[in-house]
Amino acid sequence: MSLTTYHHRNAHILYDPARLAQLDLPVLPAFGEAWLDPEAWDERGLVVGSAPGRGASQFLTIDAHQWVLRPYRRGGIAAKVSQADYLWTGLERTRGFREMRLTRTLFERGLPVPAPVATIVVRHGLTYRAALITERLASSQALAERLADATPRLLADVGATIRRFHDAGLDHVDLNARNLLVSADDKVWLIDFDRCRLRPPGDWRQRNLSRLKRSFVRFSPASAQDTYDLVVEGYHDAPNTHPR
Repeated sequence: MSLTTYHHRNAHILYDPARLAQLDLPVLPAFGEAWLDPEAWDERGLVVGSAPGRGASQFLTIDAHQWVLRPYRRGGIAAKVSQADYLWTGLERTRGFREMRLTRTLFERGLPVPAPVATIVVRHGLTYRAALITERLASSQALAERLADATPRLLADVGATIRRFHDAGLDHVDLNARNLLVSADDKVWLIDFDRCRLRPPGDWRQRNLSRLKRSFVRFSPASAQDTYDLVVEGYHDAPNTHPR
C-alpha cells in the first residue's frame, strides 16, 4: 500500500495507512503542533521511555503498537540559531518527508530497517518543524551498548549488514554505533536515515566506514581497532545481495 498524505492548516502528514489508520485515533494528541511535543504524548499516557541522543526519541505504546517518535533537532553551530526550526523549501524537501520516503523504499526492498509509520511537518512561514514515527524494535540495544561483549560473529554480521545497505546504494551519512541496533536474536538493524540518500558506488562507502570507526573509538577506545577490523572483515566477506 502506498504512502498517503493529509493536510490540515499548516500541518502535513505522510503516513502508512496500514499502520496508522487502523488505530483508535482519539487516543492520540490533537493533529498538528502537539504531535511534535513529547509532553503531549506523555500527558495521554503513551510514553513508556526514551532513547539517548540529540532530539530525545520517545518510546510510545499505542493500542499494543510499539512506536518511536523522533523529533528533528539540529546540532553544531546551527543549533545556536535554532535547535528545531528548518528553512522551508517545499514539502517534499522537508527532512521528514525525505526520510519517510527513503525508509519506506529500504523497507520494501527487504532491508533490516524499522517499518516507517508517519512523519509530521508543521510549517511556520519560512520555517518548519518535523518529527518521524517508526515502529520500535522490541528488546533491541544499540551496538554501542554491546561493544564490550560483542562476539566476532556479531561484528561480522554488522559488517555484512552494512554491506547490504551499501550494495543497495545507501549512503548513511551518520553511520555510528548508536544507529546500528541488535535485537534479542542478534539480528542487526540500521536506523536514522536523516539526510541519507541512494547513490551509485563511490568513495562515500569508505567515508561511512571511517565514521563508524570513529564511533568505536568514542564508545570503546581500548578495543576500537579490533572491533573495526572484524566489522570490515564481515563487510568484505559478504555477498553482493543488491547489485546495482
